[in-house]
This record gives sequence, structure tokens and C-alpha cells, in this order.
Amino acid sequence: MFWTVLPFLVILPSLIYTLLALICGHRYFRGQGSLPDHHPPVTIIKPVKGMDGESFENFASFCRQEYPAFQIIFALADENDPALPVIREIMAAFPGIAIDLVVDDRKYGPNHKVCNLMNAYSLARHDLIIVCDSDIRVGPEYLRHVCAPFADPAVGLVTSLYRSSRVHGWATALEALGFTAEMVPNVMVARSLEGLSFALGASMAVRRGALEAIGGLRSLVEYLADDYQLGNQVHRAGWRLELSDYVVESVMKEERFGEVATRQLRWCRTMRASRPGGYAGSGMTQPFPQAFLALIVSGFTLPGVAAALLLYLVRGGVATLYSRNYLGDRLLPRWLWLLPLRDMVAFATWFLSFFGNVVSWRGCRFRIVPGGKMVDLEKTG
Repeated sequence: MFWTVLPFLVILPSLIYTLLALICGHRYFRGQGSLPDHHPPVTIIKPVKGMDGESFENFASFCRQEYPAFQIIFALADENDPALPVIREIMAAFPGIAIDLVVDDRKYGPNHKVCNLMNAYSLARHDLIIVCDSDIRVGPEYLRHVCAPFADPAVGLVTSLYRSSRVHGWATALEALGFTAEMVPNVMVARSLEGLSFALGASMAVRRGALEAIGGLRSLVEYLADDYQLGNQVHRAGWRLELSDYVVESVMKEERFGEVATRQLRWCRTMRASRPGGYAGSGMTQPFPQAFLALIVSGFTLPGVAAALLLYLVRGGVATLYSRNYLGDRLLPRWLWLLPLRDMVAFATWFLSFFGNVVSWRGCRFRIVPGGKMVDLEKTG
């Protein structure tokens, strides 16, 4: 009897966590109410390095906002950056929008993205500032949704979930599936159990007062996970963080599996450095090793197969609900067959993240040191 039940006991942590993610997601997405009528002027700073997928349309989406007053600052470090002509094209196409361009290669620390932000910050006209990745695309109602929570003066930062609706083959689908089946459910659970104490880099809106309370952008320039640090430092400074009800779109370009896997490993090492205890503990809810272990302890007999199938039936159902009802990316059920492979890659990168501290980011190599800070290997040799 024990050996029949054992495979089901093995999958229990992951099964419970999957159901918990379902409950937390349902409460959040079904509990969204009407927006406050609050439209403060806002500055959007977009750090740019190189071309992303469909850069012109990504940038243009921020110029088409149905919002009273906003400014956009594009920040680059290299006058030969291939994105610069696209930005100039944007400025010509939207002459009625307040758009500024900063090309400045000054460095203040190893995080070059934050250096770009620091170089642009002096041009920010408004007290509400949004930092948004260059590969993000939004609809015309984005600013209205993201800025509304600031009607409450206790709110210091608002961040947004993200999805990828259009993929280019199985490799990019594998990454996009990670947002739907892993990242967003994890955020839902963390928000419900711990409260929101971090930000997501796709979109971060912050009060100037909250930013200055943590020492400004300079407080982030030594860290790889500048998004996590921004949210966490604002939280620790006594401000409340809110999760916007608006989901932004991360636009992917065609990539090979090796490129996707390298980025996944960088993200894992970043998370391990930022939240070492919680990250190590997340291994207890990884579905792939538990399904595989259920097969092993059963000797690949029927109870083990049944346990593994049960886990993936529940996991597949919850992921499909997130995809179609919550995020609206429509990745599932088309790419559902990739879910076990996605989980296998997630476990592999989680495991490998403990064996090394070097990451590649935008063509540069860095070493992560304890506490999440980073060292530029090109400068240190």
C-alpha cells in the first residue's frame, strides 16, 4: 500500500503549490475594481541598447497614449547604436509628443542600464517616473491604468505583469510559457502570502519622492537585479507597492534555444542572488523533478505514471487558465505539449544557477557577488 501511495506523496508539494497559484490568481484577477480618476503628469524613461523585435512599434505604442500629459525620454550610451535612427524616426512621426533623447556614455557603476537612466534623469519634468524596458509594447490605456493607483499618497511604486503573445517557434514559445506558467503564478503566490515587496522590470512607475528616499538611481547601479532592488528598497523605505491591473506585452524576436537558455540562466542567478533563501526553497515546488522522482520510486509502474499524469493534468489546466482567462496571451493550449520541457529547463537552470556566478547581459560579462551586486569582468580582466 505504501509503495502505491508514495508517488502521490512525492508530487504533493508541487501539486499543492499549483493549486495555491490557482487560488491566488483567481482572487487577484477577479477582484479588480474600477480605477480612480487620477491622471498626474508622468515621465517615461526608456533605456535602450541595440534593436529589439519590432522596435519602432514598441516605441510608438508609448506615443499613442490616451493621457493628458506625459513625456518620453530615450536614453542611449552609444551614438552608433542601431536603435538611434529608429528613435529619430519616432520623434519625427510624433511631433506633438514631448520626446527627449539622451546619448551619454558616462558610467557610474557596472549596471549599464541604470547608468542610462541616471544620464536621463535630469531631463525628467514630472514627479511620477516610469522606467520601461525597450522591448515592451502597450495599448493606449496603459498610462491611465498604471498611474491611477498613485491617487493614494501611500503608494510609492506600481509595477506590471507581462506576457508574450506572439512567438517565433518552439524556443521562444518555451520562454513565453515561462511567463505564463511560472513567473506570473509565482508573483500571485508571493503577493498573497508575503505582500508585494519587489518590482518587475518590464514596467515600474515610481514617485520621485520615493526614489529620492532610497538614494536615487545611484542606489541601484551596483546591482544586476535593478528592478527587484528598486521595488524592495522603496518597500523598505516605508512606501506601499501596488501591482497594476494592466498586463504589458514583451515583444520577442526570433532566437535560438541557446540564446534563450543563456538568458534563463542569467535570470536564475539574478534571483538566487536577490532572494537566496526563497530561491533555494523554490526547488521544493519544481514540478519536473517531482514527476520524474514519482516515476523512479514506483519503478516506472502504474502508480508513478498516474501520479506524474495527475500533476501535469492539474498544472496544464492551471497554466491554460492563466493563459486564456487571466493574461490573455492565448499561448495555450497550442503550446501545452512544451510544458514538461519548459519545466525541465526551469529545473536545469535553477540547479545550474548554484554552480557559478558569471552571467552574460547585452554583450557583456559580469560576476555576481553576495548580496546581488555585480562586477564588470571586462574592467577587472
